[in-house]
Amino acid sequence: MEGIYRAVMEEIWRYTGLSPTAFFTIAGMMIVVYRIVTGMFVDPEDFNKPPVAATINTVDSYSKSNFVNKYFNSTGPAKGSSVQMGDMTEEQLREYGGSNPNKPLLVAIRARIYDVSSSRNFYGPGGPYAMFAGREVSRALALLSFKPQDINGNLEGLGPDELGILQDWEEKFIEKYDKVGQLVAEPRANSDEQTEGGGDETQSEANGQAQ
Repeated sequence: MEGIYRAVMEEIWRYTGLSPTAFFTIAGMMIVVYRIVTGMFVDPEDFNKPPVAATINTVDSYSKSNFVNKYFNSTGPAKGSSVQMGDMTEEQLREYGGSNPNKPLLVAIRARIYDVSSSRNFYGPGGPYAMFAGREVSRALALLSFKPQDINGNLEGLGPDELGILQDWEEKFIEKYDKVGQLVAEPRANSDEQTEGGGDETQSEANGQAQ
């Protein structure tokens, strides 16, 4: 037995260069450190239990549903349940930019208005696309721009590549969101009345000159 002990001690010194005392001291410290570190992440009662592979399939149906809804599904009304808004001017559209939580979030592309309320985390206040809510965003999407001067429906000067990008965006909106209205031009003063009034004044002036 003593011969075996001496042989083991000699092998430890040969392979590690440490004395047996130093070797076992370091080994003991490593075990202690390992226990401390793993104890920081594993409950002491579960430390000696075999690991359990937990997947979403092992969770009860209620918890699974909540998990999927939280991380994979949109929040808000489902597609097909939006209220139709009809024709709307850009000034009216701005009222649906998220300032009023009781109103839907609307975005217009190529004058078509979409209800994006189901993606309130993206288009609502504080979201990454909040600046698009309540606006006509065709140019911004085509240019992949967040600049305020590009958030409008002006497509002048855009090339085939930019228009292709806009088409891709529009197809995504059609697939995911309800079209709820159409953007129309701001109402202007009755030009016929102005023209008629101007004609009367001109005729009066002409009659005066003739007299």
